[in-house]
Amino acid sequence: MAKIFVTRQIPGDSLENLKKDGNEVLVSEFNRSITPEELLEKATGVDGLLTLLTDRIDGDLMDAIGPQLKVISNYAVGFDNINVKEASDRGIVVTNTPCDEVNEAVAEHTWALILALTRRVVESDEFVRQEGYFAGKGGYTGWEPGLFLGMNLIGKTLGIVGLGRIGTMVARRAQGYSMNVVYNKHSRDTECEEKMGVKFCELDQLLSESDVVTLHVPLNDETRHMINKETLGKMKRGAFLVNTARGAVVSEPDLIDALKNGQLFGAGLDVFDNEPNISKDLIAMPNVILTPHIASATHEARNKMGELAVSAIMETLKGTNPVNIVNKEVWEKRRK
Repeated sequence: MAKIFVTRQIPGDSLENLKKDGNEVLVSEFNRSITPEELLEKATGVDGLLTLLTDRIDGDLMDAIGPQLKVISNYAVGFDNINVKEASDRGIVVTNTPCDEVNEAVAEHTWALILALTRRVVESDEFVRQEGYFAGKGGYTGWEPGLFLGMNLIGKTLGIVGLGRIGTMVARRAQGYSMNVVYNKHSRDTECEEKMGVKFCELDQLLSESDVVTLHVPLNDETRHMINKETLGKMKRGAFLVNTARGAVVSEPDLIDALKNGQLFGAGLDVFDNEPNISKDLIAMPNVILTPHIASATHEARNKMGELAVSAIMETLKGTNPVNIVNKEVWEKRRK
């Protein structure tokens, strides 16, 4: 029998499977992110830990939980909240939850932001309701030829930074809008180029040619603040930026400056550099669409994530190599 702690209740009924084989399962009673102190109190002595992106897991916490900790299953595709190296050094397995359900959901949300930005949907809605930026400014008085002019997508260029699973799904949807698609990644994807007609180019060229730039890269030392004053200055003037990847990929002060000086016409952000704290400048801008890190928030995606997170713990504890292991090199020297 193993002892497992889940840092927050998750959608669906997948957690019930953790109780199989007589496992002792404790789920945080708080309907919020758990504090480090609460996490330590609840997780001390557990064999398995099911975490969320909001949980910061470092070597000190792993040591405090105890030498019996065998697996950390992250209920997310990303895992920058976990110090994977320190987990590996201790023989602790780390897993995540990538799946088509999540990838498709994020791709769909990316397109929701693209369409809402280029056709100024959120601005128009607030204008009609006289809410937000447009509160007390007169409101809708009738059709006008120059009211909230947007941009047609047909024939425009979409720049995808990071053509992985999600980026590829975004590119596939761009075909329906007859857009030209350029992409940048470490290595060319010739298969995708042949199937969808996308074009590889260096980042500087992508930024200068694209009417819409969308980010789909993981957060690491190379990508942290890769969108900054210099790279924003290379973008086509009046372009749009969409980020459904990780907040810290973008330098928010530099983005705010680019929006204020007209270098960018608008931005759609689902993630932020210091979540959940969001810049007041971004909140005040009518040409910025902000969503609360919900790109993968569909019933289908969340249920699959729960299923994968739970199965990873169960498999590891039974001695079966889990499908979505992050630190594959640790398996043969893992804690048992």
